[in-house]
Amino acid sequence: MPTDRVTVSLDAETKETLQELTDRTGESQSQLIREAIGFYAANFDSAHASDSDHLQTYYEMLSTGEHVLLDIDLLHALLNQFDEPAERDEEVLEMIDQVAQYHAQEYAERFDSLEGVLDWLSLCGFLTVRRAEKGSFHVVFPSESVRWLLIRFIRGSIADLPFEIEIEESLSKVLMRERAP
Repeated sequence: MPTDRVTVSLDAETKETLQELTDRTGESQSQLIREAIGFYAANFDSAHASDSDHLQTYYEMLSTGEHVLLDIDLLHALLNQFDEPAERDEEVLEMIDQVAQYHAQEYAERFDSLEGVLDWLSLCGFLTVRRAEKGSFHVVFPSESVRWLLIRFIRGSIADLPFEIEIEESLSKVLMRERAP
């Protein structure tokens, strides 16, 4: 196989990492660099997409064990058990409120606007947000069951934040406005 030689300058950290990889894999430095270039080329779009920050956030969320990936059909199947408001179990509602209260403490340290909360929940896949005017957002949920759950959760989880929300529900979306207390 024809070879082209390339000289590469490595800083100390990269040199150490390359050495660790050669020790671990038994591959030559040249082979590892070829594989690294191939991997980078195959993942170039992902590495440079605007969502690459989201990938890091997803990794951090999943690696702590606090969050899980959940098939959307499974989520809807579970939430369909609560379709009728009159049939919602009080214990389940209390658990949802307890989760919201816990998140209220976390959100108080993390967010100072409704936009921050909605962006976070959008990243989690629960809803889609479109900004209307300053402090107002059109929110679309993937289903009615996710909608009632998330509206209840949002109301409880923003309790310690420096604003209140006003919610107007329409047929397919919800308008949420941030208001001063």
